[in-house]
Amino acid sequence: MVLRLSLLFTVLFALWGVLAPEQMASATGQWLSFTISRFGWFYLLSVFGFLVFALYLAFGRFGHIRLGKEDEEPEFSRLSWFSMLFSAGMGIGLVFWGVAEPISHFATPASSGVAPQSADAARAAMRHAFFHWGLHPWAVYSLTALVLAYFKFNRGQPGLISAAFRPLLGDKVDGPIGTAIDVLAVLATVFGVATTLGFGTLQIESGLKMLFGIAPSTLLTVSIVAIATLLFLLSSLTGLSRGIKWLSNLNILLAILLFLAVVVLGPTGFIFDTFTTTLGDYLGNLTSTSLRMSPFSQGTWMANWTLFYWAWWVTWAPFVGMFIARVSRGRTIREFIVGVLLVPALASFVWFSAFGGTALDLQLFAGADLVGAVKSDVSTALYVMFDHLPGGRLLSLLAMTLVIIFFVTSADSATFVLGMFTSGGSLNPSHKVKLIWGVLLAAVALILLQSGGLKGLQAVLIVSALPFMLIMIGMAVSLYRALDEEERDGRKREIRRLRQLEALERREQG
Repeated sequence: MVLRLSLLFTVLFALWGVLAPEQMASATGQWLSFTISRFGWFYLLSVFGFLVFALYLAFGRFGHIRLGKEDEEPEFSRLSWFSMLFSAGMGIGLVFWGVAEPISHFATPASSGVAPQSADAARAAMRHAFFHWGLHPWAVYSLTALVLAYFKFNRGQPGLISAAFRPLLGDKVDGPIGTAIDVLAVLATVFGVATTLGFGTLQIESGLKMLFGIAPSTLLTVSIVAIATLLFLLSSLTGLSRGIKWLSNLNILLAILLFLAVVVLGPTGFIFDTFTTTLGDYLGNLTSTSLRMSPFSQGTWMANWTLFYWAWWVTWAPFVGMFIARVSRGRTIREFIVGVLLVPALASFVWFSAFGGTALDLQLFAGADLVGAVKSDVSTALYVMFDHLPGGRLLSLLAMTLVIIFFVTSADSATFVLGMFTSGGSLNPSHKVKLIWGVLLAAVALILLQSGGLKGLQAVLIVSALPFMLIMIGMAVSLYRALDEEERDGRKREIRRLRQLEALERREQG
C-alpha cells in the first residue's frame, strides 16, 4: 500500500508539472507564502529543539546504549562510515553553496544594520554559512537516524518511519495511520532529493558552459539528468557494500583533494583566520541566531535562506536518516551522535572557511567581482572563483567531476532507501523497486527545473517539509519513551542481580 500510494502521488505531481507547469509554479508559490507567514516560527523552534535533544541523548543517561546487541561490532570502519554519511548527507550542497552562499550574504546581509559588501558583512556572511551547514542539519539527520536504528536493531521493528511510533500508537501503526506516516516520509524524500539533484544539474550545466562553451538548454538539462540517472542506477544495483561504499570513499578523496588545492593555492593564512574567527562568532551567537525571525522589519532574508535550509534538511531526514541508520549498527548512542553531529559539522566549517574565505578575500582585496557572478547566475560562483586561482581550469574540472559523483551517490543512496521504505522496511529492496524510484526521482527533478528553476525547487521543498517536521517531533517523543523504559528495565535487572549476589554471599558466609 505504501508503494502504491507513494507512486500514485509522485506520478500525479509529475503529470501536473508536465501538463500545467505555470499553474503548478503559481500554486507552489502561494503555498510557500502561506507556510512561511504562518509556520516560520515553528520551523526555527523545532530544528533548535532537535539540536538540544540530540545533545541530551549524546551526553545524558542514554549515551551508553548500543544500537544492536550489547557485544555487537560496527559493520563499517569509521573512515568508510564518515564517508558514506557525509556523501549522502550534503555533498552536492557544499560544492554548490561553498562560494555562492557567503558571497550572497556579503552582498545582501541578513541585518539591515550591516552595510553590504563591508568587513562586517563578510564576518556575518561566514557566520550564517556556518549556521546553515553546521550543527542544526546534522541534528535533524542524527535524530531521525537514531530513531530508525534503535527501533530496527534494538526492538526488532521493520525499517519504517511508522515503526518508531509503536510506543505511542501501539498496533495502530499497522493500519491507515502508519501507512500515512510512511507515505509522507517517502514524499518528503522524493522532493528533498529531487531538489538536490536539481542543484547538481544546474552546476554541471554551468561548468560545461565555462569549461567547454556549451550553452545551457533543455536538451542539455535532460541529457545530464539522463546520464546521471543511468550511472546512479548502475551503482545502486551493485549494492550497499560495493557501489555506494566505493563511490562514497572516492567522493571524500576528491573533496579532500579539491579542498587542499584551494587551501594551498588560495590565501592560506586568511582561510585559517576566517575559520577561527567564524567558529567563535558561530558558537557565541548560536542560540540567538537559531531563534531569529524578523517580525518588525518584515524582511524576507530568513525565508529565503534559513527556512529554506531547515526545510531542505527535514525533507532529507527520512532518506539520510535511514541510510545512516543502516550503516551505523553496533555503535553506542554517544558515539553515534558525536560521529553524526559533530564530525560532519566540523568538516562543513572547514570547507566553508576554505571556499567562502577564499572568495571573500578575492572580492575584498584582489578586485574579483564574485558578487556580480552570483547575482548573474548563482551556480557559476565556484567556477568564477577558480578563474582567479592558479590552475583554475583544472580545479573547475575537478569540481564538476566531484558534483557528478556526489549526484550519483546521493541519488543511488536515495533509491536504496526509497526501496526500503516501500518494501516493508526490507534491508535489501528489489532491483525493480529501486529502478522505479530512480526514474521517478530524475523525472521530478527535471519537472521542478523546467517549471520554476531554483525558486520552484525552494518553494516545493519548504512546503513539503512541514508535515514531516510534525512526524519528527512524534519520533523524538517516542524515542525518549522507549529509551526511558529500557533504562528503567536495565536498572531493575541490575538491582535484582546485586540482590542475588548479596544473597549468595550470605549463604556462603553462613
